[in-house]
Amino acid sequence: MCFSATANFVGSGVLGTLGVATLPKVKHRRELLFAALPTLFAVHQFIEGFVWLGLDGYLSTAVVHNMGAAFVLYAQGLLPFLMPLSIQLFEPTIPRRRAMLPFTILGGLTTLYMLWALMAYPLQVYVERNSIVYVNQGTNYTTLAVLYIIATSGSLFFSKLKPMIWFGVANLIALLFTMAVKRYAFTSVWCAYAAVASIIILAYFWKTSKQRPYHYAQPA
Repeated sequence: MCFSATANFVGSGVLGTLGVATLPKVKHRRELLFAALPTLFAVHQFIEGFVWLGLDGYLSTAVVHNMGAAFVLYAQGLLPFLMPLSIQLFEPTIPRRRAMLPFTILGGLTTLYMLWALMAYPLQVYVERNSIVYVNQGTNYTTLAVLYIIATSGSLFFSKLKPMIWFGVANLIALLFTMAVKRYAFTSVWCAYAAVASIIILAYFWKTSKQRPYHYAQPA
């Protein structure tokens, strides 16, 4: 989805349709944020479609900047906190939720710093080797990227639910692959892979529709 406006819009439409169809499968308020992630990724990819249109010369530079800022706001400013929080809320057992708490705290701290950096430093948006590059000098650090990976994927591996672990594996592979191959376009490329990986969430909600809601007060 990170290679053209068409790819972004088509991917967004497919994922959005599946995501909206999945939301009625939510059986408890604790499930809502996690179930909404595919739909949020769909909106995210839709926004990047307008960034592509601007970079291709069909829209103004102001649109490129505003849509690029909106894309980065979610990818860097909100997702590091929303991802671990949604996983912790969804987890059925108390001990597992407690084990996930450090990742939610780390995600919250990462989000606070990134939100500050996105306001304090200017954003650059351009195309390099068929991918969109988003550069903010306040967030362009390897250490911060590592914290981002830990925050967005770590809690998944502490889940009692196997599909959550598989979602974590898929996300981690995408993160590491992007870091190794397309570090310069990390934000755009990984978000596209995460959007595709979130289909695991959709499949899980449909498959377990009759088994939920979980008993969220259970001790183990």
